Amino acid sequence: MSHIIEVKDVVTRFGERTIHNGVTLHINKNEIYAILGESGSGKSVLMKEMIMLLEPHAGTLCVLGKMLHNISFKEAQKLRADWGVLFQFGALFSSLTIAENIEVQLKEYTNISAKMRSKLVRSKLALVGLEAHVGTMYPSQLSGGMVKRAALARALAMEPKLLFLDEPTSGLDPIGARNFDALIVELRDLLGITVVMITHDLESIFSIVDRMAILADKHVVAEGDLENVLQSTHPFVEAFFKNEYTKERFRDKIMMENQNV
Repeated sequence: MSHIIEVKDVVTRFGERTIHNGVTLHINKNEIYAILGESGSGKSVLMKEMIMLLEPHAGTLCVLGKMLHNISFKEAQKLRADWGVLFQFGALFSSLTIAENIEVQLKEYTNISAKMRSKLVRSKLALVGLEAHVGTMYPSQLSGGMVKRAALARALAMEPKLLFLDEPTSGLDPIGARNFDALIVELRDLLGITVVMITHDLESIFSIVDRMAILADKHVVAEGDLENVLQSTHPFVEAFFKNEYTKERFRDKIMMENQNV
């Protein structure tokens, strides 16, 4: 199965307002795939449909070989254990310690002992670059960057095949954002997972994204790697990538890739 996710002709409406009108895209195994688009284009809505928090009015979504429109409750529960989600602001439970946050899915989907859960919590914290003592702290005691990493540790608790990230570098300083990007690539390579991310961060797009889809005018106006997307003449694509800094970074990227061939 090369396509981890297939979205075909998806239509989404809220009342009389149409958000998506025939969205089609596919995401390949082990790639870092970005969903871009202007405000209101339905990026987060599409991701919520992929993780079964919302249901489209028409069209189909296939995730890990399962059609979502007719999936049974039992199959849905099993599928949810195969992905992890990092929401934009972490969405950690403020009344729980970081260790307890990471344990939530382990308690819900497994029967492993408390001792084993504790070991897994420590291993997940280490995986995202946090020390074991962070597990005893509460979200309010952490910096923004640590909250992101703690939320990522929770998303990885069940050793997922898919990792969904909603604006993962939002709110981080430039150094923290680039470190987080590097962590995502390292985890993808180490764990063999597929990453789907919503982002506006040009540095992330240039440095870690393999392929992307651009949402505008209620559908996908461009999809592919950076070189393919930049060939689009759609106004939003041109506006998003138009500045000279972006063009210079693209030229540098192509030159480096050619040198490595």
